Amino acid sequence: MEEQWKELQGYLDKAASYQAALALFGWDAETLAPPESHELTARVVGVLAEEYFALMTGKRVRELAASIDGEALGTKERAILRRLRRELDSLEKLPQKEYGAYQELLARSPSEWKKAKEKNDFASFLPVLDEVISTARRFASLRAKEGQAPYDVVLDDYEEGFGMAQLDPFFAQVRERVVPLLRRRVEKGIEPAKKHACPEDKQREFSRWLAGYVGFDFSRGVIGETEHPFTTNLHNHDVRITTHYYENDAASAIFSTIHETGHAIYEQQIADDHTLTMIGGGTSMGMHESQSRFFENNLGRSRAFWSAIYEKLQRMLPEAYADVPLDDFLSEINAVEPSLIRTEADELTYPLHILIRYELEKDLFAGKLQTKDLPAAWNAKYRELLGVEPQTDSEGVLQDTHWASGLLGYFPSYAVGSAIAAQIEAYLRRTMDLDGALRSGSLGSIREFLRERIHQYGGERTTQELLTAMTGEGFEPHYYFDYLEQKYGV
Repeated sequence: MEEQWKELQGYLDKAASYQAALALFGWDAETLAPPESHELTARVVGVLAEEYFALMTGKRVRELAASIDGEALGTKERAILRRLRRELDSLEKLPQKEYGAYQELLARSPSEWKKAKEKNDFASFLPVLDEVISTARRFASLRAKEGQAPYDVVLDDYEEGFGMAQLDPFFAQVRERVVPLLRRRVEKGIEPAKKHACPEDKQREFSRWLAGYVGFDFSRGVIGETEHPFTTNLHNHDVRITTHYYENDAASAIFSTIHETGHAIYEQQIADDHTLTMIGGGTSMGMHESQSRFFENNLGRSRAFWSAIYEKLQRMLPEAYADVPLDDFLSEINAVEPSLIRTEADELTYPLHILIRYELEKDLFAGKLQTKDLPAAWNAKYRELLGVEPQTDSEGVLQDTHWASGLLGYFPSYAVGSAIAAQIEAYLRRTMDLDGALRSGSLGSIREFLRERIHQYGGERTTQELLTAMTGEGFEPHYYFDYLEQKYGV
């Protein structure tokens, strides 16, 4: 058994190297790569993806994965074997050449999306997007178990065990509890939050300081800039985040930075003996989003968080906030206003943005909606749920990069993550002086709690297992709706 595991580990080390190289190409494409590089670099990505596929689905890897007795392994190795078998079950059902071609398409598609968004030209992006979506649907159909809906296949990729059977009731509660709460707020009167201008160079300086304050380790990470902020990593000693600066709105980069730092802290705190293995990343996108949204919203929009550092913000961004009292700042960053852009949405309207994308994706995978009809369907749902309507596709269906990147099934994890964040906050408030730690600037105790209970395990445990071990109960979304009603009820 020991010799078999050692042999398998050699294959997995090589697979991890391919994945790290692909992550590096992905980072470069979104940050520093020249505009004309994407077409040719995409070919390189396609070749690497095919090599990864061939390695993972090779006869010897499959033999080892099938023959090794998981019960005879340690906890970490058993989790790796489980992840390997899950990956093999997915890859073995796909044609290798088509898999490589699809990865090449996904490497090229974001640059096409960016150009279409800049020009407000959905029609120019439609052929590429249609190919991405149709291929994702076909691959999901090939991978589906008997009786499994294709959309459930991709949902399970991002949050294991959370299919439509679990998400439909969750999003039904979003409709039942969030929509009426928003309407009551609108009826009471909405005052748009003020935006404060500040030079981008000063925003960069503050963002770097803020990331470090929240817990980003710059000896093992960097901050870049991109159109759509994201976090990626090669391993736990190389974690990369991005943000985007708007000169007329300093708050945008502030909360983007906190959000992405939450993701980065998760990756940087994964145990060293887990990184560069199949359990070397966050366990799911729902849990990952819970960490980013916990830092961004549950902590980052609180009085306790800003009471410790608001004077620092005023000194570093005087053009924006020198004359803004803390109370006014807190009102602004917690204001509710139905809007078009998901990444700029307040906490109350945010889950409605996700509900819209969830319903559209369900219809796309069920064949009820064609890619060409997405703009009209998108606009109709924004009118229905948020009472606003995009005037351009750039502020509508083209605003997110996710579909261009093939991330079908990803969006629900944002709402699941918000719910998990509320559940974690509720537990922390029962077990520690959370506000006291924030007021004193002692975020280290919060990070250490998260490292001990969540981060160190990487993908060793599922979301449900982590929550149950930490709080004594599995996923319980009522904490989220209670949190929203307590904060935004009228």
